[in-house]
Amino acid sequence: MSRAVVVTGGAGFIGRNVVAALNARGETQIIVVDHLGTTEKWRNLRGLQFDDFFEKDVFRDLVRTDRLPGIRAVIHLGACSSTTETDASYLMDNNYRVTRELCEWCLTHGARFVYASSAATYGDGRHGYSDDDRVTPRLEPLNMYGYSKHCFDQWALRKGLFSMIAGLKYFNVYGPHETHKGAMRSMVHKAFGQIMAGGTVQLFKSHHPDYADGEQVRDFVYVRDAVAMTCHLLDHPETSGLFNCGTGTARSWNDLAKAVFAALNREPRITYIDMPVELRARYQYHTLADNRKTRQAGYRSPFISLEEGVRDYVTTYLLPQQEMETHG
Repeated sequence: MSRAVVVTGGAGFIGRNVVAALNARGETQIIVVDHLGTTEKWRNLRGLQFDDFFEKDVFRDLVRTDRLPGIRAVIHLGACSSTTETDASYLMDNNYRVTRELCEWCLTHGARFVYASSAATYGDGRHGYSDDDRVTPRLEPLNMYGYSKHCFDQWALRKGLFSMIAGLKYFNVYGPHETHKGAMRSMVHKAFGQIMAGGTVQLFKSHHPDYADGEQVRDFVYVRDAVAMTCHLLDHPETSGLFNCGTGTARSWNDLAKAVFAALNREPRITYIDMPVELRARYQYHTLADNRKTRQAGYRSPFISLEEGVRDYVTTYLLPQQEMETHG
């Protein structure tokens, strides 16, 4: 095998969609890396074409002992993405140390390195949402997940690596093949399930005086856009740096819920519940990608609107999946 593309987290949400996009353009020299265990995540691999699969620990050993086959690029999406994970040692090893080892291997072997950072690195937004390198050192993530991602961003910045590698700060991504994420799946998926089960969507009350209930806002990104930008950076090694992957538009949770109801041709029914106490100090009330650096770097594709993305997700994936499970 030669000149393969490695996709870590390839059985996960964004990773699965990246592999599918590579397949759609005729690429099958792909190595998928993930941890399947006894979960249903393996289902995301159905329909994909790839040359090999490695469990993440086996792959890490191959990297450390320099026994990988010929690789032209690594798209590193594998990480613990739980914003409520409390095992800091695990997060630092899994999200920081592994990323660093892979990055160093790619630089040594002349392979393109594209990795997932996160909008969680921005914390409460007090320093804005600019991906300018001068802003990065000032950021203060609110949770350990965001901090573990931020640690690698800072390391790469200090080492001057953003002239050779590319990172994406994914904002709130939603779309097909996220079911396995459980509590961490998007609110679009959760809202669809709530509507189908009881006709009502539950959203968190606001515990901030500047935001009404359900009016907390996020930059929601359809997974097709996240994949398109990821593949763009894979294809353009001359475009390196740390980039926001967001629409540049902030929308409320109320907007999102209403978009799901509209996709189902139902009238909105929304109730508000108390946010768990343990989340309140770590909750982001506002996120909004600053896209200037992304556009200046040559990524010109328009982003899909929340309403368009939700309608596509609901009608082409969630409803057919529900129908299949009901009658399957």
